[in-house]
Amino acid sequence: MPRNVEIKARAADWNGQLRRGLALADRTERLCQEDTFFNCANGRLKLRRERGAGARLIFYRRAARSGPKTSDYVLLPVRGGAAALKRLTRALGAVKRVSKKRLVCHAGRTRIHFDEVKGLGRFIELEVVLRPGESAAAGRREAAGLMRALGIRRADLLAGAYADMEPAPSQRARRC
Repeated sequence: MPRNVEIKARAADWNGQLRRGLALADRTERLCQEDTFFNCANGRLKLRRERGAGARLIFYRRAARSGPKTSDYVLLPVRGGAAALKRLTRALGAVKRVSKKRLVCHAGRTRIHFDEVKGLGRFIELEVVLRPGESAAAGRREAAGLMRALGIRRADLLAGAYADMEPAPSQRARRC
């Protein structure tokens, strides 16, 4: 099962952090994603539908704590995203839907996500992809260095997924 080390943080200085992320990037891509989370007893399961790129079923397990954490995951391409959404909702029950605009800055093996999440606000995620057999400690060190470079403070770190968060009344909806 592939693994990465992740962090999620509120963007304390969106424009400044975005500039620093772009300066670190080898390449970038803009994405519009809608994730539907389903009931799952032994981890998290979501169907990600992405404008222009189809759908993927994503299963992952990670600790619900702030700071760098290891995540084990599986990605499965899905044909017919709308039909899959209906069937999975009927079979498992949908828990939450999250819509976001995402700018991905690819910096070596790390994906830096600048997310504008509908109803929640602006966030930064790091995903340091670990090589087979590589220690999580190496990924945590890389994540810590990127946190410093981007100006992400410990106080900005979040523990869970966007699906765990309640909408902020002051956040206006952002559409893709």
